[in-house]
Amino acid sequence: MRSEDLDLLRELPLFQGISDAGFRELTQAAFLQRFPAQVTLINEGEHADFLHVVLEGLVEMFARDRQRESVLTIVQPVSTFILAAVITDEIYLKSARTLVASRILMLPAASVRKVFAEEPSFARAIVAELGFRYREVVRELKNQKLRTGAERLAAWLLGQSHAAGGARELTLPFEKRVLASLLGMTPENLSRAFATLAAYGVTSSGKRVRLDDPDALANLSRPSHFIDEWKNGD
Repeated sequence: MRSEDLDLLRELPLFQGISDAGFRELTQAAFLQRFPAQVTLINEGEHADFLHVVLEGLVEMFARDRQRESVLTIVQPVSTFILAAVITDEIYLKSARTLVASRILMLPAASVRKVFAEEPSFARAIVAELGFRYREVVRELKNQKLRTGAERLAAWLLGQSHAAGGARELTLPFEKRVLASLLGMTPENLSRAFATLAAYGVTSSGKRVRLDDPDALANLSRPSHFIDEWKNGD
């Protein structure tokens, strides 16, 4: 592993308080791999052998049931998945695959559990991380339950604009079919939602989206500190 990759890992809140000895324990058997797009990294039902860290790229977490498949979340750099299964020594409850070419660091689950048991600062950081992930799930559940499809799309676009410093010209980071699944829609329903948002100043062509009236989108979706994580920075 390159020193800059170790530095990236060290910058994550999860690993900042860990001792040098504990950090060596975690990383001495770790390995880094590059994956092309559309590679399945883990499968639902498999035992959690590694804690994965996305250093570059995008990874979609998804689940299947019979002939149905749904995107649950998108993991961006630098972030881990799936910590809960690693700590509890359980099977994965979801699958993961790369959306684009990605660099993934894999830390052996046994090493993570060993350091978790030995270092209180690391244990506290893991509890905080799991708490954050739980709150993410609650926010998304509220988003799905309390908003229409057009409102979810409007809120998501505002979040993307906020992350880009208020930009009104956006490029979707993945295909619209992935966005539809992420927002709990079919591709057809996503197309209808974009059509609905035309009255609120949204135009789209392929992956290019323009927001001419963010205030109108905000009036429609009513971004909330209790649902939209990005609102906490306002």
